[in-house]
Amino acid sequence: MALAGAARAARLPGMNPDCRITVRNTSDLIAVTPYLLGFHPSDSIVVIGTIGPTVSFAARHDLLAPGADGTEAIAPLVAAQEPESVSVLGFGPPGQVDHNVRALVQDLQTHGVRVLQRVRITGGRWWSYDCANSGCCPPEGNPVPSPHTEIAAAAVLQGQVALPNRQALVAQIAAIDGPQRDEMRQLTAQVCARARVSSDARRRAGRRLVRVAEERYASGRTLTLRETAELGVLLADPWVFNHAVERTRDEDWRIGLWTEVTRRVEPAWTAPAAALLSYSAWRAGLGSLARVAVDRALLHDPGHRFSGALDRLLAAGISHEFVDGLYETVDALSGRPM
Repeated sequence: MALAGAARAARLPGMNPDCRITVRNTSDLIAVTPYLLGFHPSDSIVVIGTIGPTVSFAARHDLLAPGADGTEAIAPLVAAQEPESVSVLGFGPPGQVDHNVRALVQDLQTHGVRVLQRVRITGGRWWSYDCANSGCCPPEGNPVPSPHTEIAAAAVLQGQVALPNRQALVAQIAAIDGPQRDEMRQLTAQVCARARVSSDARRRAGRRLVRVAEERYASGRTLTLRETAELGVLLADPWVFNHAVERTRDEDWRIGLWTEVTRRVEPAWTAPAAALLSYSAWRAGLGSLARVAVDRALLHDPGHRFSGALDRLLAAGISHEFVDGLYETVDALSGRPM
């Protein structure tokens, strides 16, 4: 079943803005979905929004248990993105997907969102809820596109990766173990033992080390384990943490920087680094990575205020462009230089 007779141009996170991947039909949409999310979804409901011929966003939520309510919370978040239309894809067991898709579509329509198509993907095959033509939509379903389609090849050519599942994404930012973990534990204890300096001195050292870390990773190098231990401890100071936040832009290397720091630091010092990883991923359009990173931050420090705010922004589907624009408007109205 074609996408309303018109191809869609998907621009994936991290792609050159001039590059597009053309999505012509439902099979293409299913093939590109893992690259929009960063992983192959399972037991999920995915909403893909479009504006004109362009895919504007993709959002994934866990499937709700049979009979459970909860899709009504998703619909207003989708509506807030102001798409011209959306496609709803359910991945998982037939009964559970049917319930989720039916409930979500009803909620979306209540919020004035046009639903272009509804699809179920189960056991390597897909079914359209909107096509009764047995010629193109047989009762046994259509095979899910292989990982070697033109769509997948185009995504890989653009440097995109689709991990096997969400757990693989979580594993990418998991704490290191083995000898490096033992060394980090010792180094962190040493840093804490000699950290009795004035607040001003600590903050100067922290700001300097943030800039050192940026220079290293921007040039393809890394921090030593000792430097990482020092940075992890110093980021607990709000002045140092805010300095790192204020310097964050949309450079790809920041993902590598804060991923490595998040993985290396001791659990007690994880929240600030994971929050910076989430913030960097959010700015880069990597919503799935931003979500698992902020979850990690809040796991280690449920009271981390920046992580809590970012958690709410992600839950509401608010982009960093909107927030940046809001700050620019406030600055302009207040007469402050931007």
